[in-house]
Amino acid sequence: MSEQTPVDEPQADDAPGGTATVAGTREAEPDELGFDVDALPGGALAALEAVLMVADEPIPAVRLATALALPTARVEDLLAELAAEYRGELGGRPRGFELRQAGEGWRIYSDPAYGDVVGRFVVDGQTARLTQAALETLAVVAYRQPVSRGQVSAVRGVNVDGVMRTLTTRGLVAEVGQDAVTGAVLYGTTGYFLERIGLSTLDELPPLAPYLPDIETLEGVDTTDGREDGR
Repeated sequence: MSEQTPVDEPQADDAPGGTATVAGTREAEPDELGFDVDALPGGALAALEAVLMVADEPIPAVRLATALALPTARVEDLLAELAAEYRGELGGRPRGFELRQAGEGWRIYSDPAYGDVVGRFVVDGQTARLTQAALETLAVVAYRQPVSRGQVSAVRGVNVDGVMRTLTTRGLVAEVGQDAVTGAVLYGTTGYFLERIGLSTLDELPPLAPYLPDIETLEGVDTTDGREDGR
């Protein structure tokens, strides 16, 4: 039997369908993903910008290249072009945001020069007026604390999970313990709550508590049918 000549294994540089890279991976080419970003309105530059606008963390250039089906080297050139454009270096006006490389990835950030304006907007969002549903829920917590979400729902007759999340996010209520019997998380108002309503202690609250049912009478009440989306 004649001896067969071994067939050489394809090397990384010979890998079909794309440009070889390290660790057996390769960059995607337009025809592999079935589309060509250069044919889109605005071309590859606008497509890259669209991806960056939805990124919630710095994205490496190679990952952007995979998403756009473009060579990494070209994506890096596009990133540099966008960054320069946002800085106003290409003849346009400076933008209120910038494209920066953070670690090994890229992401769009608001320009630090406008930090005071952005900060004011964020603070205003946190001080927006509460809905009637949120105010009623906050009153129940204030007068019957420590209280579980289920107990608050029983008093109000609706599910208050969403409203409680809003109040917690706004820093008006917080977890203060756990029910020894049921294991339910108990909530109470915060110092920030007292500050916002201008009181020093809970003892200064107006006499509304007599009009609220005792928590003990609400144990075991099923509140799963109620729904409330007000925040």
